[in-house]
Amino acid sequence: MYIGSALILSLFILPLWNITLEAPQYPEPLGLDIHINGLQDGNNPNDVKNIDLLNHYIGMKNLPKDMLEFDIFPIVIIVMSLLGFIAALTGKRKLFLTWVILMIILGTAGIYDFYIWLYDYGHNLDPNAILKFLDENGNPMAYQPPVIGTKKLLNFTVHSYPASGAFVLALSMIFAFWAYIKAGKEKE
Repeated sequence: MYIGSALILSLFILPLWNITLEAPQYPEPLGLDIHINGLQDGNNPNDVKNIDLLNHYIGMKNLPKDMLEFDIFPIVIIVMSLLGFIAALTGKRKLFLTWVILMIILGTAGIYDFYIWLYDYGHNLDPNAILKFLDENGNPMAYQPPVIGTKKLLNFTVHSYPASGAFVLALSMIFAFWAYIKAGKEKE
C-alpha cells in the first residue's frame, strides 16, 4: 500500500497521455504529452506551437495553457497519495480496497473529461477558419482525435495512447490491490 501511494506521485514528472500526429509533410511526427499540470512538446521542441498553428487553419481552438483540470489534478494526486499512506498506516484492509475503487472512479472520470475536452476541441470550430472541409453529407467535418487508438484526420494519422504515467498509475493500483489481498490472507 505504501508503494502504491508513493508511485502516483511520479505523475508530477511523467506524462499521463500522448497524442502523436503523423503526416507526409512532417518527417518527424508532431507530439503532445499531457501531464497532470499542463501540455508539453512530445517529440520535438515547438510541437505544441506547431500543432496550434496547424489547428488554427481548420478553426480549432488553441491548445489550453490554463485549464481547471491542470489546477485540480495535482491536488487530487497529493490527496490520494496521502489517503493511501493513511490507509497503509492503519493497516485496515477495507481502506486498501476503498482506495483502489476511488482511484478507478477518479481515473474513469479523468478519461471521460478527456473525451469531453477532445469532443469540444474537434467539433466547435471557428466558422471563419481559413480551411473548411465538408463530410459526404455536406456538413462541416469534425476533427476529434481519438481518446485511445488511431484515427485518420485529413492527411494526418493521429495516435492517442496512455503514456508512462498512466502505466505507473495502473501499477500503483495493482500494488494497492495486492496489499488488500495479502492483508486478507494474513487474517486467515
